[in-house]
Amino acid sequence: MKSFLVIGLGRFGIHLTHKLMELGNEVMVVDQDEERVAKLAPVATAACVGDCQDEQVLASLGVRNFDVCFVCVSDDFQTSLEATATLKDLGARCVVARADREKQIKFLKKIGADFVIHTEMDMAHRVAMRFSADNAFDYIELTPKYAILEIETPQEWEGKTVAQVDVRRRYNVNILGLKTGDEIVPLLDPEYRFQPDAHLIIAGDKTAGLRLMEKD
Repeated sequence: MKSFLVIGLGRFGIHLTHKLMELGNEVMVVDQDEERVAKLAPVATAACVGDCQDEQVLASLGVRNFDVCFVCVSDDFQTSLEATATLKDLGARCVVARADREKQIKFLKKIGADFVIHTEMDMAHRVAMRFSADNAFDYIELTPKYAILEIETPQEWEGKTVAQVDVRRRYNVNILGLKTGDEIVPLLDPEYRFQPDAHLIIAGDKTAGLRLMEKD
């Protein structure tokens, strides 16, 4: 279980809070809109009405105690910048800020944001990769070089064991698990024989993964 601070309760902040709570975490939410805070208070671990541009308000939250602080302000970029900078000044361990436009990303990173989420751009990249590759079912980019992909079992692997295919050495990817429906089972047995109807969750070099998806 981790502890999170979510600042800004627009649509993104609300969805993020719900999901973090579903995953069993502790979440404190902050917004200057009393009505938004009141609606989310029964869901979150703790809720606070306050102006995130006010350093004293943020200092009172004990931001050092949270594993991650999310700045989800979307309607005022100046507020997002100030909140991000203040959180870092107060010693926040990790600050994740949201950007609505691509040019905002560099400013948020310059003032100390550890990660920047551009929701439309991130989703566009994921959707483009998902639907442009014939054998891909899902795609998550970890870095410009590395990604996690859900793919069909390559035909040339069928009937062979993980050890026989020598996936890591030959293809520069790791198999994380097998997916059946919504369930993912970790794959650790080198003697597992690949089945034609199985989906594989792989992680590793993005270029290698994309080449693998192109295999019949």
